Amino acid sequence: MHDICIIGAGWAGYSAAIKAKELGLAVCLVEKKKIGGTCLNQGCIPTKVLVQSSRIFSHIKDSSVFGVEVEGAEVNFDKIQQRKSAIVDKLAKGMQFQLSSKGVEIIQGEAKIVSADEVLVDSKSIKAKNIIVAVGSRPVELPFLKFNQKNVVSSDDILDLKFIPESLLIVGGGVIGCEFANIFASLGSKVTIVEILEHILPNEDKDIAKKLELALKRKGVKILTKTDVKTVALDKFEKVLVCVGRAANTTIEGMEKIGVKIDKKGILVNEFLQTNIPNIYAVGDCIGGHQLAHVAAYEGETAVENISGKNIPVDYSAVPNCIFTDPEVASVGLTEEVAAAKGVQYQIAKFDFLGSGMAHILDETDGFIKVLFDSNSREILGAAIIGPKATELIAVFSLAIKSKLKISQINDTIFAHPTLSEAIREATKSI
Repeated sequence: MHDICIIGAGWAGYSAAIKAKELGLAVCLVEKKKIGGTCLNQGCIPTKVLVQSSRIFSHIKDSSVFGVEVEGAEVNFDKIQQRKSAIVDKLAKGMQFQLSSKGVEIIQGEAKIVSADEVLVDSKSIKAKNIIVAVGSRPVELPFLKFNQKNVVSSDDILDLKFIPESLLIVGGGVIGCEFANIFASLGSKVTIVEILEHILPNEDKDIAKKLELALKRKGVKILTKTDVKTVALDKFEKVLVCVGRAANTTIEGMEKIGVKIDKKGILVNEFLQTNIPNIYAVGDCIGGHQLAHVAAYEGETAVENISGKNIPVDYSAVPNCIFTDPEVASVGLTEEVAAAKGVQYQIAKFDFLGSGMAHILDETDGFIKVLFDSNSREILGAAIIGPKATELIAVFSLAIKSKLKISQINDTIFAHPTLSEAIREATKSI
C-alpha cells in the first residue's frame, strides 16, 4: 500500500511527490495528460517565453536609444513558437527525470476515486493511506461566447497560434488579459481590451493599474473599461481571446459519490488542506483561492507535511502576485484599498524609478515602488511595484512581510549600487 496517491502532476502534485519522497513516504503520481500541468504546458512557462520574445523585439525597435542602429527588424513567429515548444519539452523532461530519479511511481491514465483509500486508474487498483487531489483548473467559458478554436479562443488555445493576428479583442483585463495584450501589441497586433469593471487589474493597487493602463495605451492597446463585451462588434476582430478567469477542476469520477464536499469555487478544504474526509487532501487550483503555481507548490508540500503528522496551517499572508507585462507588475500583502477597508492605520512610502541609476542604464524608468506600513508598529504590511524586474524585486517584500520586518530594518540594510534593488531602500527612506 502507498502512503500517498497523488492525482494530478501539475506544479502542486509534482511538488507534493518530491516532498513525499524526501520524507521517506511511498508515493505514486497519477496523470492523464502531461507532466507539468497548466503551469508548464499552457500557463507560466509558455506565456513567459512569448513575453521575452515580444520584449526583445520591442527593445530592438527602440535600439537607437542605446546607440545601436537596427533596421528592418521583423518577427519570425514560427521561430518564437519553436523556441517555446523546445523550452517546454526540456523542462518537462527535467521534471520527469526528477520524479524518476527520486523513485516516484508515475502512473499514466485517468483516476477514479473508489473509496477513501482506493483509486482506480483504468483497470489498475491503487491502495493508499492518503489521497491528494491536485487536478488544476481550466479557462472559464462565457455562455454567449463559446470557445471554437477558430475566431473565439481561450488562453490555452492562443498559445498554439500559427500567426500573429492583425486584430485581437481580449475579453477581460485581468492578469492573463494584460499579459497577452502586452505580448501581441508588442508583436504588431491591433489589440483591444474589454473590461466590465472600473479599471484593468481590478485586484491590484489602483495606482499600479492606472500606470499599466497608460503603458499599454502607449503600445497602441485600446482599453474599454466599464464595458460589456455584448456591446462590442466581434466581427471586426480577427481573433477574440476570452480570459475572464479559470474554474477549478472538480469533476473527478467518484469524488462526490464518496462524499467529498465541493462548492462553486472548488473542492472545500480546511487550513490543513484536508477535505471533509480526513485522509483526502486537495491542493492547487482545484481548491480555488490564489490559483498561482507557486502557491500550488507550497500547498502540495504543506499537505504532505501534514500527512506526515506536522499539522501546519497554510499561511497566505505573503503571497507574491506577478504580472509579466512591460513594465512588469508585482505585489504582496495588503493593498491600500484593502488596508483602508479593514480600518488599518497605515502610511505609504514611495520611490519612482526615474530616480534609479540602473533604471536609466536599462532605459526602463517607467514605474514606481509603493510600500504600505503600519503607522504605529512600522511593520511592513504590503508592497506594489510597477517597473523593471518588478517580479524579481517583490521577493524582498515577500520575505519582509513573512518575517514581520519593520521599515527601519530595510533602511538599515546595505543594497548594492548601481542596482534596481537599491530602489527598495530608497522607497523606505522616503518617509
